[in-house]
Amino acid sequence: MNHVIQLDHVTKSYDRFELKDISLAIKEGFITGLIGPNGAGKTSLIKMMMGLISQDQGDILMFGQNNRQEQAAIRARIGYVSDESVYYENMTVKQMKNIIAPFYREWDNDTYLKFQELFKLPPGKRIKDLSKGMKIKFSLAVALSHGADLLIMDEPTSGLDPVFRREMLELLSDHIQDEKKSILFSTHNTTDLDRIADYIVFINDGRIVFHEMKESLSEHYLLVKGGKELLDRDVRRWFVGIRENGLGFEGLISNRAEGERYFKDTALCETPTLEEIMYFTVKGAEANV
Repeated sequence: MNHVIQLDHVTKSYDRFELKDISLAIKEGFITGLIGPNGAGKTSLIKMMMGLISQDQGDILMFGQNNRQEQAAIRARIGYVSDESVYYENMTVKQMKNIIAPFYREWDNDTYLKFQELFKLPPGKRIKDLSKGMKIKFSLAVALSHGADLLIMDEPTSGLDPVFRREMLELLSDHIQDEKKSILFSTHNTTDLDRIADYIVFINDGRIVFHEMKESLSEHYLLVKGGKELLDRDVRRWFVGIRENGLGFEGLISNRAEGERYFKDTALCETPTLEEIMYFTVKGAEANV
């Protein structure tokens, strides 16, 4: 199986933050979700992949090519969608499209016009006058119009109404039916990934917590809800993270089989959502600082 992205012992240091020895391989033909709290390093990781910033150590391969040596060829195969505007604000949608299109040999104007109509993009409106949601729609129309082999999406559903958000997720699911297309989807809204992701990469405090098939997470993790009398010092060690209140506790265990064996008759045992896995993992890490 081919890898569309490979990171080998990548490190990037800032004044108060460091991405530490990141090794990661993203499979071609799948939707991979990138999750983590604010400041975890998601956007820095994406910018390094795209060659917008340089890593301090390690190697990054995109489509098997070194991302520093083959930047132009790599960027031609990537579609980028972000909640930040990367366009000239005083230009109209049509003017901006006309500037972007010649940079891509595979640009398909009929495809772009189809998405312009579908997304109700006003060609004569200036970029700065578009809502945040419309700017994201424009970015998505551009990304889907030049045959990109990899879509990199950084908080793409931010600012979108629930109806279009669902439509966009369906579009992405259709896009991935071509097994040569891949999507890296970074988001805080883990419910989006619950719907469409094949793999999940969880990053926290500059480190990879896990990289697994989404479906396998339910085999590993267990959410337990019960009374505080069930908790003692030894039992607490089983939990990734715990939230307590006056009525009892709620906590995440990473060994599902062991958790079910101990708690099945004394507590409520559930399959956690991605959001719950992220919350309790971060909470547990903060408690151990």
